[in-house]
Amino acid sequence: MPKKDIHPKWYDDTKVYCDGQLVMTVGSTKPELSVDIWSGNHPFYTGSQKMLDTEGRVERFMRKYGIESESES
Repeated sequence: MPKKDIHPKWYDDTKVYCDGQLVMTVGSTKPELSVDIWSGNHPFYTGSQKMLDTEGRVERFMRKYGIESESES
């Protein structure tokens, strides 16, 4: 026999807000959620993701300290 009254209250229509704007409705144990990032503004999903490391960190390090890479030998 399961114990009574041990589970939190479930809200079927929890509103999710991002920057004060309603972005979706989900099920949750809280009546309202506030998020900073969601699929509508995340760079990976919006296609605005940029490559910050265009030169390559390893190559830049090797050149800075004058180390030859194994492929150059």
